[in-house]
Amino acid sequence: MALLGKLDQLVTELGFRQYTGMTTNMLNMVLFTMSLMIGTAGLPHVIVRFFTVPKVADARASAGWALVFIALLYTVAPAVGAMARLNLTTTFWPNAVAGQAFDGEAITVDAIANDPQYNWINNWAKTGLLKFEDKNGDGQIQYYNDKNADVAAIATAKGWTGNELTTVNNDIMVLANPEIAHLPGWVIALVAAGGLAAALSTAAGLLLAIASAISHDVIKGALNPNISEKGELLAARIAMAVAIGVATYLGLHPPGFAAQTVALAFGIAAASIFPALMMGIFSKRINNVGAVWGMLSGLIFTLVYIFIYKGWFFFPGTNQLPDNVDNWVLGISPLSIGAVGALVNFGVAYAISMSSKEPPQEIQELIEGIRVPKGAGAATAH
Repeated sequence: MALLGKLDQLVTELGFRQYTGMTTNMLNMVLFTMSLMIGTAGLPHVIVRFFTVPKVADARASAGWALVFIALLYTVAPAVGAMARLNLTTTFWPNAVAGQAFDGEAITVDAIANDPQYNWINNWAKTGLLKFEDKNGDGQIQYYNDKNADVAAIATAKGWTGNELTTVNNDIMVLANPEIAHLPGWVIALVAAGGLAAALSTAAGLLLAIASAISHDVIKGALNPNISEKGELLAARIAMAVAIGVATYLGLHPPGFAAQTVALAFGIAAASIFPALMMGIFSKRINNVGAVWGMLSGLIFTLVYIFIYKGWFFFPGTNQLPDNVDNWVLGISPLSIGAVGALVNFGVAYAISMSSKEPPQEIQELIEGIRVPKGAGAATAH
């Protein structure tokens, strides 16, 4: 039986929604996927990497390999999620088979305490990210959706008093999955090392982009052109320190679990940077005024929509509307709004650029030179 087919039957038998079923609507899913794709293209720490290579050919090779690994990431991540959910379900229902999970024997408290194959449960329970409680004292830990009326009725007849796997933090599943599947320790170490390396690399790239944007582009380029190199360096350090402070707060009080937080970041990149990048490449008519107003419009639109549901600047309790599908505009989640923000960005940038003067001739020649490098010559037939 296919893994996803078995998983769907198991989780629905336990009263949860079908794993592969639509959670909101098709429009939201399309926008969510688009936000991730164009958000990846607009991430500043990805863009600046191309400035570190000595030749155009190296930049193209780097971009090609980046696309390969990004495609692998977005392809494999859903598979890992499905495997983690199946592993978790069958761990707490060791005898579960498709269609019989709810009537099987649940994992025992004694097995959790003494069986080495369940060490991962105790390991993660120590962190507080996974919690369980034998509420009815029957020596087993029943894992099911006690809010599902049909399943709750069956559970009550069996003498169960509620779901006894009380906490499963979504963020632990990637690291716990190899341990649940009893893979060697070095595999777990590779997963942890890869996650840490990715986090540090991303943080370093983003801090560099933030510091240079504030000190060089904003302060030196617009506010104070005569600032010394020492002052510019000081401004970069201050901007970096503020960014670290904001990141630390959001790390301690995240607006969602890891995947949601990443989706929000990618949505903001999609709504702000990606349209300006694309229009700068494919249109010589887009000017600096249009690009700036387009980026501001897309960014403000996206942030306001997110803050309405997630809280202003992500402070708890400051949201105007509950974050659920019944309150979302046209069923569009805050995680997916980045794609709509990108459309706002495109529209505003185009309208303002068309109604204002063209970019200087040297800028247009620069764009043309990027498209067809000087000395390249005309294309030849083979």
